[in-house]
Amino acid sequence: MGRATLIGCLLLFCLIGESFAESIKIGLNYPRTGNYKDEGLELRRGALLAVDEINQAGGVLGKPLELLSRNTSSQAAKAAANIEYFAEQGAHMVFGGATSEEAIAAGQKAREKGLLYFATLSYANDVTGQHGHRYLFRESNSAWMSAKVLSEYLSWHMPRMRYHYIIVDDAWGRSMENTLRLTTNSTDRARHGRSALPAGVVKHDQYQAAMDKAANSNADILVLVLLGDNLQRSMTLVHNMGLKKRMQIIVPNLTKSVVQKAGPLVMEDVIGTEAWTWNLPEQDNIDAGKQFVARFIKEHQEYPGSTSASAYSIVKQWADAVQRAKSLDSEQLIKALEDHSYSLLKDTQTWRAFDHQNVQSIYAVRVRKRDEIMKDPYKQHYFDIIHRMSGEQAAPTDDDWQQERGEQLQLQ
Repeated sequence: MGRATLIGCLLLFCLIGESFAESIKIGLNYPRTGNYKDEGLELRRGALLAVDEINQAGGVLGKPLELLSRNTSSQAAKAAANIEYFAEQGAHMVFGGATSEEAIAAGQKAREKGLLYFATLSYANDVTGQHGHRYLFRESNSAWMSAKVLSEYLSWHMPRMRYHYIIVDDAWGRSMENTLRLTTNSTDRARHGRSALPAGVVKHDQYQAAMDKAANSNADILVLVLLGDNLQRSMTLVHNMGLKKRMQIIVPNLTKSVVQKAGPLVMEDVIGTEAWTWNLPEQDNIDAGKQFVARFIKEHQEYPGSTSASAYSIVKQWADAVQRAKSLDSEQLIKALEDHSYSLLKDTQTWRAFDHQNVQSIYAVRVRKRDEIMKDPYKQHYFDIIHRMSGEQAAPTDDDWQQERGEQLQLQ
């Protein structure tokens, strides 16, 4: 090799190394394996799309954005340990998670490292309530928000019904059950029964026992506070036992992945909530949302779900805050985000200052009939919006939040 060639290669190596060193890193904490791996894939797809768009537009503060990712397996301990890795790699922000326990554990560790943490798929009220702090923001809706829109719809269309609850015994399951009981006046557990599945591995006979109890309850409405494999297996039993013929099934937090995994036939006519659907930008004439949907379809030949939309929005919003603050400093970004309103994929959303909850419209949806879904080009037009509520109506008030917080009335 000639001297000139060698010098050229060394210069090129240095330039490449400098380019990588100057990238701005962010971390995605997501379940690549385990109960919620399908949601994890959605998170990653949405995040990568946002990073690509930002880099095509010139990056952040003139530097390319680089996405690091680590598997959580939906385990809080792994989610928290991943924060150590992201911090060591020089990440400036971390986001993701598929359970409330992940968000709480990872968010606490992120605060110790001086990193902002944005929670996804973390519905328990505790996330921005008792366990909320200044370095934690939640893009997804809370259990309270889902319960408010569901209870209003049910009170209008199915009043004075008997409920039965099957929950997963974790922070979200308990939070969702308690809030929905309160908002639907089904707090009397003697009349409105329940079963709780363990948060870990659930055996078939445990699912069957819970379903048998529900079948014998004389309930009009069966509420399944479940996600992932737990929901798929429970809904298969519901379908096979014919429970949908005599009960309205409620799944408080529905997603594209949930319907895909269980199957449209099993899920048809189920009612739940969504914070976003792929056809919402077209309905509400949101240009950025329509562009996101078109790009996602071109990339993956399927519709984006609310999980992808959440990850995409977080990356875009964080990058926007960095540009506005002209800083990567977490304290400066907190100031830039608090009470900041924007419209990206839907109508106006706000990062509320007092609890860092993203206040946004929330929708009650019904899973469409399988025959209708199969007529769609991608066979994924799963949801009809049957009721909507503004974020201001749905989110807990400052007084509600202070009641939950107790003596600590400001985020620390």
